Amino acid sequence: MRVLVAFDKFKNALSARAAGETAAQALRTKHPDWTIELCPLTDGGDGFTETLTQAAGGQLEAVEVSGPDGRLATAGLGLVDLDRIRPDARTRLLAGHRAFAAGSTLAIVDLASASGLALLAPEDRDPWSTTTRGTGELLAAAGRRASAIVLGVGGSATNDLGCGALAALGLRFLDAFGTVLQPASPRQWADVARLEGRVTLPPLVIACDVTNPLLGPRGATATFGPQKGLAAADVRRLDALAGKMAASLCDHFGRPQSVGEIPGSGAAGGVAFGLLAAADATLVPGFDFVSAWLDLPAKLAAADLVITGEGRFDATSLGGKAPGALAALARRRGKPVHVFAGSLGLPADRAHHAITPEGMPLDEALGRTGELLAAAIARIL
Repeated sequence: MRVLVAFDKFKNALSARAAGETAAQALRTKHPDWTIELCPLTDGGDGFTETLTQAAGGQLEAVEVSGPDGRLATAGLGLVDLDRIRPDARTRLLAGHRAFAAGSTLAIVDLASASGLALLAPEDRDPWSTTTRGTGELLAAAGRRASAIVLGVGGSATNDLGCGALAALGLRFLDAFGTVLQPASPRQWADVARLEGRVTLPPLVIACDVTNPLLGPRGATATFGPQKGLAAADVRRLDALAGKMAASLCDHFGRPQSVGEIPGSGAAGGVAFGLLAAADATLVPGFDFVSAWLDLPAKLAAADLVITGEGRFDATSLGGKAPGALAALARRRGKPVHVFAGSLGLPADRAHHAITPEGMPLDEALGRTGELLAAAIARIL
């Protein structure tokens, strides 16, 4: 039996790699004759930089940046030789961009490590004030080292349309008196009278796990704002302010207002929109890009059984996130699949398993995630 073990993270408990290693060890204990292939997953959020850089034999560095609340955070920067990237992933990377010279360096970064929700305690989450400035600082550092950049944009704590990132990259937000407003968070938008400056970056590929537009009932604010601490009563007001800021950005950079209608432009509180408006950027589906990078189709073809999962598996997991996308792809190819999750937002059945016992407090479950995952796999498989 050949088994593909491919987990995403269990947020606040296990990284994608740690979850996979836990599952693999449980399988080896029960079935020492099985062949197990371990492949950590990511679709643009936490672990994106580490997973892709390690898979391509690149170099990981730490960069100190401004976190979403202004306190310092340590973000990851991956550097990979373009020649070492798989041809199909390189084709996706270069689509729409000029060709890169042989020997070019590609930088890999993710928003989650600089401006992510996991960097804040629940009581500190406030999308009126949080900022992507650290993501801009990370992109600037990447731009000094590489010919092109890949940015993963899952897991953000922000709803600032990427204004903080653009400010870090050279755009100035001025009030009526000419004072520069920093960090250009939504709380300051009503005071913005004009924009000055330009943004210069190498070609930028944005790996995105959602298809939401910027504004409206499916937009960034309405869909994801409440998850980041936005009060329900504030959704309409912030969405209206976002619309005005989006129009200002498009006017300043000479882009059509329709940029905000591009599927995925609402990703990560609209940071995808801001970078599409201001820079030489292209959006790609996160899972498809990662799948090509990690050669998942070949790994899947060789597997007799697929085991995947993440912290919570629900309807959103079926909308492009890595475990749901992998499970769907495996089933289309006739491969049996088991999904293990800390909790399920879908009915449990023979293929979907919640590892947390009913009634166990969340704090206890998070501390015992590895133990619970191993026990569930040993019991079910």
